[in-house]
Amino acid sequence: MPTTTLQIPTPDGPADAFAAFPDSDRRHPGVLMYPDGFGIRPVLRDMAVELAGHGYYVLVPNVFYRHGPTPVIGLPEHIGEEARPRIMAQVMPLIGAHTAERARSDADAYLGFLTGRPEVSDGPVGVTGYCIGGLLAMRTAAAHPDEVAAVAAFHAPVGADGPGLFSTVAAQVHLGHAEGDITPEELGELNRSLDAAGAGFTSEIYPGTVHGFTMSDTDAFSASGLRRHWDRLLPLLGGSLNVG
Repeated sequence: MPTTTLQIPTPDGPADAFAAFPDSDRRHPGVLMYPDGFGIRPVLRDMAVELAGHGYYVLVPNVFYRHGPTPVIGLPEHIGEEARPRIMAQVMPLIGAHTAERARSDADAYLGFLTGRPEVSDGPVGVTGYCIGGLLAMRTAAAHPDEVAAVAAFHAPVGADGPGLFSTVAAQVHLGHAEGDITPEELGELNRSLDAAGAGFTSEIYPGTVHGFTMSDTDAFSASGLRRHWDRLLPLLGGSLNVG
């Protein structure tokens, strides 16, 4: 599977990014994949390659590019409980500095770059994200209803912006929640907000999971949760994007 590193022009300077795409002369639908707060690293590259193997051009931006190129912070091969407090102390200020205004500006740049790639076919794109990246994915779909046909967020704080976030989302939505992140009552309230906004969606708790369950380089990883993630994400994209 071909992969490459790229520089995405933005109003605040170049954002480095990773891309994976099928080994084919044909053009393919684009998918913007937002990483979790730990950023671009082997597990995210592997997930992008996995998704590209199903017929997509997958772009993974370094959302914290304003603070430096990948890797923005040093990470061990496995992010265990001992290392987590030190890492989170570095990550949380980056998340705090990534305002909604910055997120909107970056989304414009990322989507413009993705849809302008010669390998990417015409038509709508998909967006997916993990943890804080899931919130960024939803913000992107809300800001670009004419461009984003499918959006997915996993173990993500999608309710952080309130129910108004969903009001302009025209994409098909899937939300995969960690059991440790949301109660059934909170899920019901969130789903009622999506329903009131008229969104086409699925939104469910993944049994036996904790926050970060898709990431195989962390103690939170759940093999069954990751499989369920692919079982939901692939049909969502396949049903919304024109995969030849």
